Amino acid sequence: MKFTKPSWVVHTDSSSKDQSKHLSIFSCHVHPDGSRIATGGLDAKVRIWSTKPILSPGSELVGRPPKLLCTLAMHTGPVLTVRWAHSGRWLASGSDDAIIMIWDLDPTARGKVWGSDEINVEGWKPLKRLPGHESDVTDVAWSPGDRYLASVGLDSQVLIWCGFTLGKSRLCEPFPSSGCRTLERLRRLDKHQGFVKGVCWDPVGEFLATQSDDRSVKVWRTTDWELEAEIKKPFEDSPGTFFRRLSWSPDGAHITASNATNNKGYVFIAAVIARNTWTSEISLVGHENTVEVAAYNPHIFLRDSSNPVVASNICSVVALGADDRSVSVWQTKSARPLVVAKDVFERQIMDLSWSSDGLTLYAVSSDGTMAVFHFETSELEGIAPPLAQEQYLMKFGFTPPPLPSGFSHIQPLPTDSRMTPPPSPGRASVAPPTLHAHDGGFGLTNGGGEVVNKLVAKRSNKKRVQLSTVPSATIPSATKQPHVPSASPQTNGRSFHEIAGIIPSRSVLSSTAESSTSFGRSAMQDDMTNSLYSFPDDADMSTEVTINSIDTQGKGKRKLNATDLPDDRPSKARTLGGDRMREAGPIRELAAPLNVPNTSTPSGSGWPSEHALAGRLPWPALVTYLKVTVDGSEDVLEGRNSEDGSPSEVIYTSGKQTQWLDYVPSPVVGMTATNSFSAVGLQDGSVHVYSPTGRRLMPSISLGDPCSQISGAKNCLLVLTVSGQLYAWNVKQQKALFPPTSIHPILGATPNVTVSSATIRPNGAPVIRLTSNVVYSYDASLYSWTKVTDGWFSEGSDAWQGRQRANTQFAGRGIVSSLESYVTEVGPPVDSEKERPAWWNAALTLGHLETRLHAANSLDSPQEYKHALVLYAKKIADEGFRAKGEELVKELFGPTYWRPGRDDSWSSTVMGFSKRDLLRDVLNIFARSKTLTKLALDWQDTLKRATTDDC
Repeated sequence: MKFTKPSWVVHTDSSSKDQSKHLSIFSCHVHPDGSRIATGGLDAKVRIWSTKPILSPGSELVGRPPKLLCTLAMHTGPVLTVRWAHSGRWLASGSDDAIIMIWDLDPTARGKVWGSDEINVEGWKPLKRLPGHESDVTDVAWSPGDRYLASVGLDSQVLIWCGFTLGKSRLCEPFPSSGCRTLERLRRLDKHQGFVKGVCWDPVGEFLATQSDDRSVKVWRTTDWELEAEIKKPFEDSPGTFFRRLSWSPDGAHITASNATNNKGYVFIAAVIARNTWTSEISLVGHENTVEVAAYNPHIFLRDSSNPVVASNICSVVALGADDRSVSVWQTKSARPLVVAKDVFERQIMDLSWSSDGLTLYAVSSDGTMAVFHFETSELEGIAPPLAQEQYLMKFGFTPPPLPSGFSHIQPLPTDSRMTPPPSPGRASVAPPTLHAHDGGFGLTNGGGEVVNKLVAKRSNKKRVQLSTVPSATIPSATKQPHVPSASPQTNGRSFHEIAGIIPSRSVLSSTAESSTSFGRSAMQDDMTNSLYSFPDDADMSTEVTINSIDTQGKGKRKLNATDLPDDRPSKARTLGGDRMREAGPIRELAAPLNVPNTSTPSGSGWPSEHALAGRLPWPALVTYLKVTVDGSEDVLEGRNSEDGSPSEVIYTSGKQTQWLDYVPSPVVGMTATNSFSAVGLQDGSVHVYSPTGRRLMPSISLGDPCSQISGAKNCLLVLTVSGQLYAWNVKQQKALFPPTSIHPILGATPNVTVSSATIRPNGAPVIRLTSNVVYSYDASLYSWTKVTDGWFSEGSDAWQGRQRANTQFAGRGIVSSLESYVTEVGPPVDSEKERPAWWNAALTLGHLETRLHAANSLDSPQEYKHALVLYAKKIADEGFRAKGEELVKELFGPTYWRPGRDDSWSSTVMGFSKRDLLRDVLNIFARSKTLTKLALDWQDTLKRATTDDC
């Protein structure tokens, strides 16, 4: 695989003297013939670039064909989305100005761009202006065959436009007065309750899918435009992001939706939604921040090229771009991603686009740059022929309704009217040079084993970025792979488990003749029992496509079976309960045993009514089956309570295979699991903690009362009992994080206030969400409860999450923003018409930002701390509060003659940042203020002298 970052693909502010500053690029899309790519950016312009100079260094050096082909400047706001029609004749763009523009090729429109020095090598003119949205247009998509154009925006609307031309005329005037009925608006779908930020079409043409900030994906029927399904589960705790771009697989079997989460919002995933059932039992796990965009390769891939194109023999390739500045590429037949590209950008990924030949992936970022990944055919082998792909989609049996009278398709561009000379990259006569291993290029190891790739962008003045290749173990897949020698012990490469946080599933040890790494399941979400499909060889008409890495046809590794052993002594390594296959059982509520207090007391709990917290926390329900997904992997921890009095079981499973089990003396009422430990709370008030292999890491802890809430994060475990006692431990160190404490001080005397959730952060800080619209944490150094966030600030703070769009862009960055979003949702609406006292907004904004700073520090969220500090400094500067500003400066500067190791009364860092580095940012903000300029200049001189003295 080859990688490049063309430094000349940029959007700049033509009115600025500094042309080196790159503006954000929000969208990109490759032309169907692969010869050009369109981008939309913060400069309110659409730019069309030739792809040949991107992929061919020789073409780039000679400047043929020209790099920039055209600049389109009709929008009055940032361009958030660009999409070519399938015919290649039209380009649609959507903008902050709430307008959609349709552009058409015009050979006479070449020449100088008005108001700039740019030259349009090829001409494009506005075909039609489509008003209709009341706010920003965030995404558009053409349906198969360009029958419809769908658009979505921040007005919560989905608009459907006609994509056909009336009569034989190819072009229409861009003015409504001409009577042209091309691209008339057909439907308005308004069932979303939040900003709509993503749209995609079913390749069959039967459905349309949209994704919104209301934390749902909606699927619409194209026959009557009514709602087919609404999917909410994987998005319940998803944070706010700039986009929520989703994609439909080319086989029509799945939708991959961005911005989904697991583990109450702390594990960022992309959710894979199955067609017809519209459920999400599968996820792509590994990104360290919110997934912003998903994009499927346009081709169906064959697992075995020698077999026909049937559901059991096909798979797909999907790329993900996330706010952690990384891009990953997954193939559904493999347990791990094909490619992981980290630190390629300096900011989050905004959009992804595949070329029509399926071998080149383009990515753009808000840092204003583009990255390009070009695969060899041997790396993405098994592409199905286009005709076979079309025939496969016909198996769905969907026939679109007939066209209105007089309407016809826009014909594709004839071969003799090419827009510019550059050919399709997939058929270019000048192939891009191959990057060899010593060049930092990509490829397969000798023998065909998988190479997991880590891209590290090295800053330099060169236009192309050198890469490093990271080898990893071979990965079993549905097709038989040759044996690959394991990596040398001296290698310093890291696997994707280390790079992206995916923990390999544990499976039964196989013989030494087999591969040393055995993945018992793919890196897909939750219970794979429901996501593995079995297809007989004659089931040619099936359209359900399996997503897995397990060979279910008998070609993979054989599970260990006790009947294979010659005697009672094990001939292979095994695990406790490893001969038991996983069984899914019904979930039924059980009657409480005799030793459980009666829950029918007037207080509604098992305590005496005079108890301080009587009825405030619910007694855990006793059910036959509980399960949690292990944080960071797809393994599952299960609890089974018998209805006939048999011992309760704790079972750890990977796929359908039991890894270990244990029997416990009391029914299981609560569970949590991380990649470091598993914990089980029993009805008798005891807690059992296990290692990943089933060893008891700690003695059985007796708390006296059963747990009402139990939560884990990395090495930390939290338990909240029904009596209101809070416990927290560091499992690795086997010690308590703070003495047991009661939540009575934060519940107060109001009987209607209770705990909605209790979780723990990786640093050991508890997070208690109350129904009173307040979130608390316990500070072990202060021995007291502290407020993390309070709905009170939403009534007047200008920095409150969701109040301003600028803050919405930052919403996906951390825990504090997620908690503020939660408080906004559960709290009552703010009365904006209510009369407020003087200085109301200023006081609440400063108080809110000061609280956010303390919260970010307590919950160990460095980036949120820095972001809050910047907003705090801006507010002080805007209001001109010199005393507050000077106090903040002195706090960050510290003692004038401070030296490391000589004075421990002041720490030079906070949250891993140097305080004086943070001070530089604050002083830069103050310097732009009308009232704090002198203060900033004086302290900048002082800081400069102190820095010089330190050197």
